[in-house]
Formats: sequence, structure tokens, C-alpha cells
Amino acid sequence: MVDIGMPTLIELPEIEDCAALCSKLGLQFVELNMNLPQYQTISLDTDRLEAAANRYGIYFTIHLDENLNVSDFNPFVAQAYTRTVLETIRIARRLNIPVLNMHLSEGVYFTLPDRKIFLYEQYREQYLQSIRLFRETCENSIGPSNLKICIENSSGYTDFQLLALDLLLESTVFALTFDIGHDYCINHKDEPIIISRRDRLHHFHFHDATAGKNHLPLGAGEIALQKYLHLALQCRARLVLETNENRRGDGKVGGMDESASYGCLKKLCRFTADRASISNNCILQAFVILSRHQA
Repeated sequence: MVDIGMPTLIELPEIEDCAALCSKLGLQFVELNMNLPQYQTISLDTDRLEAAANRYGIYFTIHLDENLNVSDFNPFVAQAYTRTVLETIRIARRLNIPVLNMHLSEGVYFTLPDRKIFLYEQYREQYLQSIRLFRETCENSIGPSNLKICIENSSGYTDFQLLALDLLLESTVFALTFDIGHDYCINHKDEPIIISRRDRLHHFHFHDATAGKNHLPLGAGEIALQKYLHLALQCRARLVLETNENRRGDGKVGGMDESASYGCLKKLCRFTADRASISNNCILQAFVILSRHQA
């Protein structure tokens, strides 16, 4: 089975509204975005989240703060970010959340006339030692649970980030997220890295893209979506539909023909149970309708 989810939407600040829409669309989970103020660890009400999940028959994953930098050379900053991750792990274990999605920070760089010098490259061993410490800290906190911290590709892995990624993947606590739109916009620079580690691929961020723009509705860009859907199915990875396109003239969420949406959803659900019975074109149609309906 492959579960399909949606991100928390900026148009729907209340978690109950996101959970209700997730259920209405026939999706399985909502990815809470910790860049938003209401989803900071200090603000999260686990009882409220649990009630919403139970009411609408869904579950949650979490997207960690994109500014997260556990390797910052300022120890107070690094410790604060690490504490944030540890508190998020505690919440995830309380709610049986299976995935924390995380960006791997490239840190600060100095700009010279002819090049950029990344400080994590310049002080590589100090940087990698911080990654080892973070890995061990997360292992101890997660313990025997099935929670995974999935590292998401962003603007192209640097050499030092790639070393850090492999250090993290030495632990079964860590895994990979494949954001296909991010990768497309950098001319597939990260795809070989991810494919060569496909046994650790647990999570997808799915959206369409052109050369200069991503997070487009599925079918509105240039990505070979069927190829990546097939990969996700092979890896039994979760999919987050990261599109945000469908605004009605009245500013409300929604506006698609629900009968068409539900028809494709039913076919998609049947596909997860009997994969041979549904064509790739039908699957793609379901994703296109979902992406337009979601936001």
C-alpha cells in the first residue's frame, strides 16, 4: 500500500479544517509544517491532534523547520535546534507519527570574487562531527520505534552534505525524501544520488515543475510523473502532494467536480490493492485531479 497525503495549507490555519479536507479527498495523512507558527513544538496540542486524526480517520507526518541547522558553529544555536528535533520526536512518538521530514542545511558561505566558500566545507571535520553527534542523539531518542527522519533534497547536495547524508544513513533511524520538483529545477542533479540509495527512500514530495518554477499542479509542468510514481510504488514510499493551485473566485478552497475527484480516488485506492488492474494513465489522472482539488 502507498499512502497519499497533503501538506498543511496556509489557507486553512486550523488543523481540524486540514484534517477534514484530507478526509474529504480520500487521502491518508496531513504533513504538519513547522515553519508555521501554529505548528511549533511549544504550540502543538497533542490531544487536539489526536482528536482530529481519530475524527477524520487520518494520521500526520511532520515537516521540520527549514531553517533547522543542528551543525551551527554557535553552540547555543545548534543546541536549540537539536532540542527542537528532540521535542518533535517526543510528539511524534506520542502520536505514532511515522515520518519527520528534514532539510540538510548548507550553512553559511563567504562570497569571493570567483567563488563561494562554504564554512562547512572549510571546517569539514568539525561539521561532520556535529552530524555524528546529531545522529547518535536521534538514535537514543527514537529508540525502538519505527519513526524515520527523512532527509529531503533541496538545491543540490554539496560534497560536504553528501558526506553528512551518508553518515546519517548509517543509522536505520534516517531515510530519504525525494522532492521531484526540487530535483527537476536543478536539472536532476540529486536524482542519481537518491536512486543509488533507493533502499532508503521512504517519502516523496510530489509536484510538477518547469525549468524555473516548481510546486505546480500535476500535469501543468514538464516532469515525467509516471516514472516517479512508479518509483514510489516500488519503494512503498508515502507521497505528499505539494501543490497549491485551486482557488475559486470567492477565495474559498475547493471548486472541482467532486464526482470526478472521487471517481479517480476510488480507482487509485483499488490500484493500491490490485496494482495490475489500473493503467498508468488512470493513476496519473487521479493525481492531476487531486492536485487541482487539494488547495
